[in-house]
Amino acid sequence: MDRLSVGYGMAETGEGAENSRMSSPRLAIGELAGEFGLTHRTIRHYEDEGLLTPERVGSAPGGARVYGHRDRARLALICRGKRLGFSLAEIKDFLNLYDTDDAQIEQMRYMRNIARRRISALEQQLADVQQTLAELCTIDTQISEHLRRNGITETQDMEEKHS
Repeated sequence: MDRLSVGYGMAETGEGAENSRMSSPRLAIGELAGEFGLTHRTIRHYEDEGLLTPERVGSAPGGARVYGHRDRARLALICRGKRLGFSLAEIKDFLNLYDTDDAQIEQMRYMRNIARRRISALEQQLADVQQTLAELCTIDTQISEHLRRNGITETQDMEEKHS
């Protein structure tokens, strides 16, 4: 696992990714979008946000976007970060820290901090869902008991719905 992928997964960027850009496979926006199940618009948005930096080739104004190995790896990290609930700003900060030092200490500290915040938020959401579920189960039990005391069975209730 390389340094950039720690905290996000097994995306490959490796040493010298910029230098190998010319020799690595180059993808058009449609190919990249298809591989990740994204729209062209989403990829262009990530570019506008500074998360991706494709090359421009061709004679048309601005040239066609061509994405290399580094962009593909960054997109894999972006997608994983989004799945984990991180904001684009957090993902961008994480990716930008990649180039700050060889040991990636600040990048790893940053990722640990945002991961811990996310864990805390998810644990609170889980507790909230468990409480809501318990309350709904209590209500269901109370209603079933009330209906049973009044001579209505669950089967009768279902038959009335379907008639």
